[in-house]
Amino acid sequence: MPRGAEALDLPVLDTAPARSWGPGLSTTMAHLDSDKKEECLRKDLKFYFMSPCEKYRARHQIPWKLGLQILKILMVTTQLVRFGLSNQLVVAFKEENTMAFKYLFLKGYAGVDEEDYSYSVYTQEDAYESIFYAINQYHHLKNISLGTLSYGENEEHRIGLKVCKQYYKKRTMFPSNDTLNIDSDIETDCIYVDPQGLSKNAEDWRNSSFFRLEFYRLLQVEISFHLKGIDLQTMLSRELPDCYAFQNTITFDNRAHSGKIKIYFDSDANIEECKDLKISGSVQKNTQYMLLFDSFVIVICLASLILCTRSIVLALRLRKRFLNFFLEKYQRHVCNADQWEFINGWYVLVIISDLMTIIGSILKMEIQVKNITNYDLCSILLGTSTLLVWVGVIRYLGYFQTYNVLILTMQASLPKVLRFCACAGMIYLGYTFCGWIVLGPYHNKFVALNTVSECLFSLVNGDDMFATFAQIQQKSVLVWLFSRLYLYSFISLFIYMILSLFIALITDSYDTIKKYQQNGFPVTDLQEFLKECNSREECQKQSSAFPSCVCCLRRKASDDHLMFTN
Repeated sequence: MPRGAEALDLPVLDTAPARSWGPGLSTTMAHLDSDKKEECLRKDLKFYFMSPCEKYRARHQIPWKLGLQILKILMVTTQLVRFGLSNQLVVAFKEENTMAFKYLFLKGYAGVDEEDYSYSVYTQEDAYESIFYAINQYHHLKNISLGTLSYGENEEHRIGLKVCKQYYKKRTMFPSNDTLNIDSDIETDCIYVDPQGLSKNAEDWRNSSFFRLEFYRLLQVEISFHLKGIDLQTMLSRELPDCYAFQNTITFDNRAHSGKIKIYFDSDANIEECKDLKISGSVQKNTQYMLLFDSFVIVICLASLILCTRSIVLALRLRKRFLNFFLEKYQRHVCNADQWEFINGWYVLVIISDLMTIIGSILKMEIQVKNITNYDLCSILLGTSTLLVWVGVIRYLGYFQTYNVLILTMQASLPKVLRFCACAGMIYLGYTFCGWIVLGPYHNKFVALNTVSECLFSLVNGDDMFATFAQIQQKSVLVWLFSRLYLYSFISLFIYMILSLFIALITDSYDTIKKYQQNGFPVTDLQEFLKECNSREECQKQSSAFPSCVCCLRRKASDDHLMFTN
């Protein structure tokens, strides 16, 4: 009892009813707080699944990511085109120099290689003349070459030719009575011939004992030398010139001892840093402008990377809120399909594209200032990133129902197509190994596993069929008959059956998507939660932003493989 009431002898109020109201009031407050949290979560979910235009109309939020993607598409494509033109000059310079070297150092080269080797000789005299011709052309290189070439140092810092021959250690053979005595150990002898030595005693090195070849036990003769050159055509594109080091090797292959020596020419071109490079004019300014442009591309991609990463982090937090709320209210877990709705695959695609663009742009800048020369890696990074950037445009087209059919069809058919390809791949590998082992010695397209696979893939697409049938050598009747059975069975099986079934799977998924677009997609727990609006008008306004996916608890068994996103 209060002390004031006791002193004034006032009637004391009974506080028992007030104590009975406490739990009810707290329950009501908790319920209101729960409803408020639920409504807040629902609004956040609806806003997350809106398109950029709908977000702008709802909260006047500027679509920064959309603007950056549009700007990035333009800049990355421009950067790729510029680098592609520069890379074409590099590749063309290497190929043209390789062709020029073949005409310079291979005697009687006709301009077209014989299969995988340049050309062949069949007599000892032709073999000697081909070896001496290459050495003599190297000696007079500065007087006969049209290019900006000079002698280069090899791995041992020596200038000149290195001639090596490999042969069996011991061999005697008498084909007339089928007698053979051979030591399979291989010996290698090498000599160095420098340009000064060639000019002093031109005939001595020809008559040396080293060049007295015993062809009956000779395996191969290898001539290797290094040259240097400068690519000046890059200056026409207002770029710094490239300095090249060519490692050339001429191989006379006599391993088969069949009376035919195959001559191979291999040229490995490496771009090196030019020493004491002094260039005047507008080339230096253009290089600075390109470096500034590449830096701007890196900044744009870095901003896009940060925004997309931030969106994924926020989406994961929102996903955690929804999972906890759903478990707390409905006492069950959310299905996997609804959980994956929060993981935006397009953001992951953009992040990968941004990372590749940033790394490729840094490599491009280093190439422009001639610090590194890895054109191939840079072109792969920039080319793949540009591919992903343009593929990402489909995301914004997917907000329109008429343009969303491709994405939904690919999502619906992908699981079935992968399972089908796994089964068909086993048959394909069987045909690949069979064709390689049986037809390899008799057909150029079946000499290696990769060429067999490429040939069969071409046949599946209806390409080069008659040539594949016609080029089989008719040296063995049994192999020729087998080749007909092999090719006819493969074409009939893969074109008329497997390829038709493959198309039918995609067509079936497309028909399913069209049916769902007309009659409505299966409703998920996430959709049901988002549709619980305070009024019908609000529900109608925001229903267009709801994600469409397959319900985990209400879907049919036949739709287990489907997952749709709006």
